[in-house]
Amino acid sequence: MDVQFVAGFGPIARSGAESLAFWSGTAGIRFEEVAPGYFATDDLPGTKAFAIWPLEQAAESTFGTSTWPPEHPVPQAWIELDVAGPEAVAAAVSDLEAAGCTVLRRAREEPWGQTTARLRSPEHLLVGISHTPWMHT
Repeated sequence: MDVQFVAGFGPIARSGAESLAFWSGTAGIRFEEVAPGYFATDDLPGTKAFAIWPLEQAAESTFGTSTWPPEHPVPQAWIELDVAGPEAVAAAVSDLEAAGCTVLRRAREEPWGQTTARLRSPEHLLVGISHTPWMHT
């Protein structure tokens, strides 16, 4: 796998209001609500994207249900590693599976045009292997 850059990262929130109060109010990060309950910024120096991802939305995107499955540890944070193209996402998934990683969702194109797959790291981070076309120059 040839990681081009970290496309984004942030906490996975069990309580959106509490997380927003901390990250926006206490830490002073300015967010936009880019989707209902999903607060993100592309303007934080040193990052391409930083977002508070509600657990329900992470579960929906990964498993197709708003409830995180009890057989998988609940992640505290997410990170997306961007690769060169959509085909590289699928190839990375094959390599990661061969290495014994727990792949939670195979590569697919999201409605907003990003191709992603999801897996769990040993620390139980939700890891996206992604191709985010608008972030490549």
